[in-house]
Amino acid sequence: MNLIFFDLDGTLLNSESEISHFTKETLAKLGKNGIAYSAATGRTMLTGTSILEGHGFDLPQVYSNGVTIWDPKAHKLTLEHLLGSVEVSNIIETAGMQGITPFVHAVDSNDYFIYHASPRHDIEKKLISVRYQNSKAKIMPLNQLSSLSQVTNVSLIGVAAAVEEIERGLNNNTNLVTYSGPAIEGSAYKWMDIHHYQASKGAAVKKIAEQLGATNLICFGDSDNDLSMFKLSDESYAPANAKIKLKEVATEIIGANDSDGVAHFLRQRFSL
Repeated sequence: MNLIFFDLDGTLLNSESEISHFTKETLAKLGKNGIAYSAATGRTMLTGTSILEGHGFDLPQVYSNGVTIWDPKAHKLTLEHLLGSVEVSNIIETAGMQGITPFVHAVDSNDYFIYHASPRHDIEKKLISVRYQNSKAKIMPLNQLSSLSQVTNVSLIGVAAAVEEIERGLNNNTNLVTYSGPAIEGSAYKWMDIHHYQASKGAAVKKIAEQLGATNLICFGDSDNDLSMFKLSDESYAPANAKIKLKEVATEIIGANDSDGVAHFLRQRFSL
């Protein structure tokens, strides 16, 4: 059994964070030919599930870099390697020293929560008003965060130099792993996500592959958080826009995400 896992941003999605028409048609062809596929993304369920809806992603999906596994058929949520109160406090304190407000993401069986203190910068206010307040998340004050809250990750956004300083500070905590990159809002800003170090796409993908009895695991990805699933896959493919680390370990380099590289490759690979 072939089982395909797609990273989303920079891989299956174009630069507009959308699944192109050509890629949608290709996914439909995969489904008609009985080829199993799903997604493994750093995105949270809050922003990921709506992108996949209606495109045949019926198998368990990996979110928050492996912390969250969502089974849309069984309507079942599985959580692995949540952040504890000590880790969250460390992140909040380290970010605060750089004048940045972190956003603490938590879930339960029914709702998605985002906890934060008062934003300090326009870029943080914009994130709240444009993305979070228009989502299904419950926006909560940070002082309502409980020790019982199931925290999947903490995210933040700010001037690149400040985010990089926070990242250096958090690297001293061996319980944490960070991922960062340029923010869409402009090159002067960076985003960062922080997770428990034991959480990874690879661990989650392996778990799903074993449950489904997959014999050939095929993974697509473009960034550092995809390395863990590349290492355990039977076939791994990096788009031309991928980071050098991914290209060095990939089975093959394919077309860029903005050129429907994944879709073109799949049509050739499976004679769709």
